[in-house]
Amino acid sequence: MVFLKEIKQDIQFAQVKFSCYSASMKLVFGALLAGIAAVLQSAGGFFPGIGYVVSPFATAPILLCFIVSPWTGTLSYLITCLLLVVLQPSELFVFPFTTGLLGAGLGTAFTIGKRKLAIICSGAVSLAAGILILLYVFRFPVLGPMASSSFSITATGGILLFSFLYAWLWVEAVLFFFKKIKAILPG
Repeated sequence: MVFLKEIKQDIQFAQVKFSCYSASMKLVFGALLAGIAAVLQSAGGFFPGIGYVVSPFATAPILLCFIVSPWTGTLSYLITCLLLVVLQPSELFVFPFTTGLLGAGLGTAFTIGKRKLAIICSGAVSLAAGILILLYVFRFPVLGPMASSSFSITATGGILLFSFLYAWLWVEAVLFFFKKIKAILPG
């Protein structure tokens, strides 16, 4: 079955390549990707319309940093939050609970997990938890008028289903990316 396939070797190749980097090189790499994540996340505020299409791609730099090293990923996540305070403070409420949390959850799962289903579920739980916290604890209308801030089983089920499908899409995209990188980089 597709979900039970082991994917560890695809990611380990990249981790081995990045492990030869010095600590300062990893820090610079994380800072660069944090800057990219902050710009992508704030695109929705700067360019309404097309910016909201670009904004979800802020997950990729955070995810990549967590795959390289959990420490680099954590620093990148925090730096992105600090950059959003300056660039687009309104996105600071959304990023840590949705886009950034999904990248952190998936990146950590890629580092520890071996099976695709476990990685997808980890990312889905991270994203769903972040959305539900924003929606029901902080009463922030992250989904707009689509879901109210009062608890609903239907809305929660929809959020869980969406989170699973979205995390699955990200896992497939990351695996495709790393297979291409593995083909390009010398062994």
